[in-house]
Amino acid sequence: MEPDNLVLQPRDVRFDWSTLPMHWVPDEPVATHVMNVLHLLLPEGERWFVRTFQQAVPLISDDTLREDVLGFIGQEAMHAEAHSEVLDHLLANGLDPRPFTRQMEHVFRRILGPRAGLSDEQAREQLIERVAIVAAVEHFTAYLGDWMLNADALDRAGIHPVMLDLLRWHAAEEVEHRSVAYDLMCHLDRRYVRRARTMLLVAPVLFWLWVRGARFMVKADRTTKVRLTWREAMRAGRRGLLPKLSEIFRAFLRYFHPAYHPKQEGSTAQAVAYLASSPAAREAH
Repeated sequence: MEPDNLVLQPRDVRFDWSTLPMHWVPDEPVATHVMNVLHLLLPEGERWFVRTFQQAVPLISDDTLREDVLGFIGQEAMHAEAHSEVLDHLLANGLDPRPFTRQMEHVFRRILGPRAGLSDEQAREQLIERVAIVAAVEHFTAYLGDWMLNADALDRAGIHPVMLDLLRWHAAEEVEHRSVAYDLMCHLDRRYVRRARTMLLVAPVLFWLWVRGARFMVKADRTTKVRLTWREAMRAGRRGLLPKLSEIFRAFLRYFHPAYHPKQEGSTAQAVAYLASSPAAREAH
């Protein structure tokens, strides 16, 4: 049974990265670095989410939705900081992520930031479009969050426990707040055409960024000579160490169903149960 009247709350988690190896999925540098793209994209991306939603708060006329948005903002801010700490650890251990993260700063601060010289109506329209972009991305994070909570192969592979807790804590909160961005978009503009158009824009760009990020990480890792290939990525998917591309594509298609709602992705009860057992989340209370 799904919990009723869930109040979203940020959890002030802390992680100790002192023992994290370069390849935290043992003997799986490709799987490690494909998932490491999360740390490249999320700090700037989620800070952009926060800025966008902070600007949208004055447009919200529903008290419950406003409370959910404020909870979402708090959780996303904490996610950004947690993933930034992983980048700091990688840098200290010889893998410099800054050439890529500087590009992400440009994307989220310049290209996707507020534009100067717009009329009030144009600024509102651009803000709603940014909210719609967040909703499309959050569809994928909800799918990935559900996958991560159920990826038993990661446990069997002996993934580093602190990294596993970070990924599943984040996954659980993504499932927990999976409806907020979509509900905010619908509150501001219910038109199907915006939902569909934005996903058609977001999905290929997100996929491209992920491939670029994975290639960057593999090349920047001086401890291995492995190459990132589709064959290696698909092998990791078959072993359950990464989501399968076919499943990601089906998740993409679900967003276009007229009756779609994010509640169809994942289980709030499962997410809350993990958060009750997560070492970092328990220490945060």
